[in-house]
Amino acid sequence: MSVEMTPEAQATELAEELGEAITELPAYEAFVEAKAAIQADPELQREMASFEQLREEFLMARETGTASNEDLRELQAAQEELHDNPTMNAYLRAKSDIELRLQEIDHIISEPLDVEFGQTAGGCCQD
Repeated sequence: MSVEMTPEAQATELAEELGEAITELPAYEAFVEAKAAIQADPELQREMASFEQLREEFLMARETGTASNEDLRELQAAQEELHDNPTMNAYLRAKSDIELRLQEIDHIISEPLDVEFGQTAGGCCQD
């Protein structure tokens, strides 16, 4: 005797299978490897922390109205330098690739629905 699954149970099972399948995508594997490379590079971690501090200082200066165009140029130059790092560059490419693939999957899931699945799942109210 076979027990029929409820639609909720079937959707949950399919979602779990989808999640597992996504972890096997070459784009996901490349992203995980690139992220691990960033985390394993202490010099890059220091550069990222330095850039993040500079960015926070710029945002605070902008909020108080004291940020200058020179401050913005300095921040942009620091970001370009960080992104020029080969390890960071590989991570950014891998991140973009997996985000694009996930958007494609979201579109496929959303096609039969009356809403964009990923946007709705994000919890924001959008009409």
